[in-house]
Amino acid sequence: MAKLYFNYSTMNAGKSTVLLQASYNYNEGGMDTYLLTAQMDDRAGTGKIASRIGIDADADMFAPDSDLFDMISARLDRGKIHCVFIDESQFLTKEQVWQLALVVDDLKVPVMCFGLRVDFRGELFPGSAALLALADEMREVRTICACGKKATMVVRQDDNGKVLTDGEQVQIGGNETYVSLCRRHWRQAIGR
Repeated sequence: MAKLYFNYSTMNAGKSTVLLQASYNYNEGGMDTYLLTAQMDDRAGTGKIASRIGIDADADMFAPDSDLFDMISARLDRGKIHCVFIDESQFLTKEQVWQLALVVDDLKVPVMCFGLRVDFRGELFPGSAALLALADEMREVRTICACGKKATMVVRQDDNGKVLTDGEQVQIGGNETYVSLCRRHWRQAIGR
């Protein structure tokens, strides 16, 4: 039975690693997967999903105006796929999450989304909010704060390591920009 999954965490928890491993497992079993990632995040190169531990895979890209139901239907026309994997799913629009729900319900293909739950201000991303509302199953990919507690929040830093509390919701970056923290240390870092 196909389901819509949302695997979420903070930055640097290993979401892309888990995605790539799951896709590899499907492929090793002789099953084809379809990988998608956000067009706006090209840190690993255009059309690549990459993990900090050095593994990667090619992927098609989605933009805010992409019709994911049409993209997945077109891919199915070229051959059966056993699972769709979406990296950087926080960048999906609400409409795109509904399109993924239709893929699950009408095309009977499981969809596994991997992304951030909240931004550096502690606010939900639109794609994450829609996934929290519509996903059949949600799984947390855990990472830890420097204190050893589970990290559930993230701070954004400038080039000098100063914690930022204002700015656009989306700023592409990695370890040089974001630090995952427990809620208590996030509150301390932002002065709350």
